[in-house]
Amino acid sequence: MALYKADGTRIAKTGFPSTTAGITDPEVIVTQDVYATRHSDEGSYYPGTSNDGRPEGSVKTLAFKAGQVVRQSAINAQYPPAVIDSISPATGGVAGGTVVTITGKYLDGVTSVTFNGVAGTALNVVSATKLTVTTPAVSAGARDVVAVDDAGNTTKTGGFTFA
Repeated sequence: MALYKADGTRIAKTGFPSTTAGITDPEVIVTQDVYATRHSDEGSYYPGTSNDGRPEGSVKTLAFKAGQVVRQSAINAQYPPAVIDSISPATGGVAGGTVVTITGKYLDGVTSVTFNGVAGTALNVVSATKLTVTTPAVSAGARDVVAVDDAGNTTKTGGFTFA
C-alpha cells in the first residue's frame, strides 16, 4: 500500500502532511486529504493487476481526511519497511553492470539500493513488489544488498555474489 495526494503524487513518510506538538506518539492534524492505493495482485489471474482486474495502484481510497486528528503511530503504520524476498540473478561480475530484479514487499518507497555500501544505478521501482537496479563495481564475494527507504533500511545479507 502507498499513500498519495489528491493529484496522484506519492507521499513519502517524511513528507506526510500533518502538524505535531513534538511529544511521543503525538496526535497530529492531517493538513490535506491523503489517499491509499492497493498494490496486491494476490489471487489475480493477471500479474500486475488487482483482484478486480484493474491495474496495480489504480484503486484509491481516502485514508486520512484533512482536519482529521490521528496518532503519529497510525501514520507510521502506513509505512512498513521494504522486504527483500529474492534477487535475480544472484551473481554478477566485479565490474558491475548486471541488471538485477529484486522482488519482495513494500518496495515502492525504496530510493536507492546499495551493494556492499556502494549505490547501484538505474533504479527502477516497477511496483510495490518489484524493482530493478544495476550493480556497481564491487570486490569479489557475497555482498549485502540494502534497500534504502524512509521507513527503514532492509538488508539481504550476502544477497548478491560478485565473481
